[in-house]
Amino acid sequence: MKYSCRLDGPLMHCTLTSDRDLTAPVFCFSGMAPMTADVGGSKVAGTGSYTEIALPDLKAGVPHVVSLSFPDGFTPANRAWMPLGPYLRAAGDVIPLPPTLAGVRDMPPPKAREFEGLKLIPQPTGFMAEAGEITVTGLATDDPAFAAAQALAQRHGLCPLIHAEGFALDLETADLPPDAYEIHISPDAVTVKAAGYGGRFYAAITLLTLLQSEKGTLPCGIITDQPQFDWRGQHLDTARHFYSVETILKLLDLMALLKLNRFHWHFADDEAFRLQIDCFPELWQQTEMRGEGHLLPAIFSGDISAGGSYSKADVARILTHAKALNIEVMPEIEIQAHTLAIAYVFPEVRDPADNGAEKTVQGYTGNVLNPAMPKTWEVLNAVISEIADLFPFERIHLGCDELPADTWMGSPKAKALMAEQGLKTTEDLQGWMADLIAKTVIENGKKPAAWEEAAQGCNGGIGNGAILFSWTGQGPGVAAARAGYDVVMTPAQHVYLDMAHSDDPDDWGASWAAFVPLEETINWAPVPEPDIADRIIGIQGAFWSEFTTKDGQIWPMLMPRILGVSSQAWQHTPLTVDALRSLAYHYQTFLPRDFWQDSVEDGRR
Repeated sequence: MKYSCRLDGPLMHCTLTSDRDLTAPVFCFSGMAPMTADVGGSKVAGTGSYTEIALPDLKAGVPHVVSLSFPDGFTPANRAWMPLGPYLRAAGDVIPLPPTLAGVRDMPPPKAREFEGLKLIPQPTGFMAEAGEITVTGLATDDPAFAAAQALAQRHGLCPLIHAEGFALDLETADLPPDAYEIHISPDAVTVKAAGYGGRFYAAITLLTLLQSEKGTLPCGIITDQPQFDWRGQHLDTARHFYSVETILKLLDLMALLKLNRFHWHFADDEAFRLQIDCFPELWQQTEMRGEGHLLPAIFSGDISAGGSYSKADVARILTHAKALNIEVMPEIEIQAHTLAIAYVFPEVRDPADNGAEKTVQGYTGNVLNPAMPKTWEVLNAVISEIADLFPFERIHLGCDELPADTWMGSPKAKALMAEQGLKTTEDLQGWMADLIAKTVIENGKKPAAWEEAAQGCNGGIGNGAILFSWTGQGPGVAAARAGYDVVMTPAQHVYLDMAHSDDPDDWGASWAAFVPLEETINWAPVPEPDIADRIIGIQGAFWSEFTTKDGQIWPMLMPRILGVSSQAWQHTPLTVDALRSLAYHYQTFLPRDFWQDSVEDGRR
């Protein structure tokens, strides 16, 4: 079976040449958004971006062209928008087709440029140079924070940090903020001052990076350093693509090298619930795999059947790894919207009399939990309780984003609830529901977090001390901060690392927010207005996985742009674009190749 696809403005022309006669075949695939056939077939089924196109009978050796488009007006930006995981279904057989060549193409590395200062990302707060330098084969210490940095170095082939007979290291306890540190490098000793584990660990990362970049030498002087923000995050969507535990551990290592300290683990969405919970095991058992023969079709999949789930042992392994790297792990479940998987497993969370026509931007219908249904609260209360026991971090993220317009307006049960509670709009009911779920989180000993939309509603939104994440831009974050919320800035135009690097059609990634080159990760102000400075508690990068079909494709999407996220999150005065590009080139010379390049060879390299 031969298959190819090419972009032609708003159209995607797919050519299928069968090696046998096929009667009434169906062309199945996924994509960035719902598609339809303009020529060569007719759409017969679809779930979100998953599409089935009925084809005429195919004759062996005779090419057949199907022209596809996005009915909602999208124009494909690059290869990532073409059909993913294509296959044919014919006479009971499933016939895989060659996949769209995936992953970021080879791009020229950043050019070498002069950089005056310590070759570190993020840059330290201050460095007072002294005369000379010392040659170091390792530092003599058994400190746990330094041992964690040494283990990280060993995992990725970096230079040793610790040596039993190495250079003298003095550790002193000082009255500093939790992640702050001071390092005095002299001809006699290296002295590190910190308040506790976090500061010592970041001092160790700084020394490791300097030893690696300077090939075993350290410049004499005093480094003073502390982060601008307490929250320095990176998000990963493991619902749309199942990443192995090893890949998650590797991402945590990269975060630690860049002094990021919050891992936002998005394991539940429309497409899957991937955590192996005990309270409702059918939730993950029926959604961990997608594709032929499963409850959910091959949405956002690179294969006919794909997926997986995370056991409690997996969670424990990730949490232990993160703790050693001074990283907290925040779990996210989804309430309200983005709950198609839950609704498929438990139809009782929906009002059977709901005749509303609401539709999500991803093309889903019926993906919202109904707060008037008892099953909704039974599921959410049990899931929150179990997740609260499983994750030690104080925050649980509740989603609350992208609720379709007029949701619940066709539900008699929801309308009755609204009348009882004095609510008038979808947003009012959303805020009422978010407030109740937030209270459940607090009852389970945790604090809530949510996306920016959780501030909506006549009650003022989710409340209950929730942290809100501003993602469509910074405006909603500014408004939320002025309304009294603490805010993490994660504007898609700057730190959504699933966006394509460029407008090149041979690039890879989404583009609905913007094309995001390295410059854009640093050309913005996390605190856009001075009056809300005390409410902006951090920034966070995000990586959504609609087009990710193999784990290795994540690295050239994150790099080098996560360097800009790191700089913005830590530094009080961010790097200039030229300085960031210079350091990006420098980091590429010593960080392992697999942090930069897709490990899946697909013939494009």
